[in-house]
Amino acid sequence: MANVDEKVKSKTHKALCAGLIIAVLAVSVGWLFVGKSRCQPTVAFQPALSVSRLADLLALPVSALEQLDIARMNLLCAQGLPGAEDLDLNGCLTMLETMAARVRTETERNHYRFERNPTEFENSEGFYKMVILAVVLAEDFEVKYATNKMVTVAEARPDDSFFADAHDVFLHGLLGPRRQGTCSSLPVLQVAMGRRLGYPLKLVTTKGHLFVRWEDAKERFNIEAAGNGVNRFADDYYRHWPLEVSDTEVQAEGYLKSLTSAEELAVFMSIRGMCWRDSRRYVEAAESFQAAARLAPGCRSYRTMLGELTPNLPPKCVKPISGL
Repeated sequence: MANVDEKVKSKTHKALCAGLIIAVLAVSVGWLFVGKSRCQPTVAFQPALSVSRLADLLALPVSALEQLDIARMNLLCAQGLPGAEDLDLNGCLTMLETMAARVRTETERNHYRFERNPTEFENSEGFYKMVILAVVLAEDFEVKYATNKMVTVAEARPDDSFFADAHDVFLHGLLGPRRQGTCSSLPVLQVAMGRRLGYPLKLVTTKGHLFVRWEDAKERFNIEAAGNGVNRFADDYYRHWPLEVSDTEVQAEGYLKSLTSAEELAVFMSIRGMCWRDSRRYVEAAESFQAAARLAPGCRSYRTMLGELTPNLPPKCVKPISGL
């Protein structure tokens, strides 16, 4: 676990969030900032490419993926899955824009809190922005962790059907009427929304978990906001939580590094593969893991999962790894 100093620095901000909720939901305008925004995005959100089918997405060259919206990629990877029958791509993206607009408004009008007492936010404007983002999602849009998926590491099992319903692990479960997700989808929502606001957010993996990183020339910190409160953790925390991770695994799996767009897509395709696996659709699962391995050849687990699926496949469906 993180040392004592890191634990103090990474304390859960439940009380902080409670105070912010009052400010975010306040209707009095006497203290609101009016005029030029002090929270302008640093980079305009303008994805250069737009595709509407998973097949078209996977046909793109890896170099083109940097020009795609992470939310669109995630939603396309859910197409056709059990639990995605009601997926409305454009409706989900519209809701995401609505959420981002609300976060922008509340970040601007509560900015005085950071200016008056930056130590309340660990002297980090980036952290302040992420706290507001998390509060708005939880309070204004009632986004939460799916209660039926709350299990400890000790309780998790390979056959626990965690991926049986795509609503729980892809963005449409958070952007539709359910507003529930897991650590497979909540960090993706935060990254997708933050990028719309110009925040330098990255998606990062560790063993059995996704998390968010704020990373630019000024500061770099990890955010954990998929459960209660908002936390900042050092990289070392994720070497021990939710599972122990060795140095060998960090190197072999690409853990703890900021993902490229191709690696983000690989993560989504691996989640798709797990959904097919839980549905006993082994051919589709293998196809998903083959795509993941092609997109992120430095991640050993995608090849491992493909190898485990091979005995369940008809002979004509088995493709050599070298052919990826």
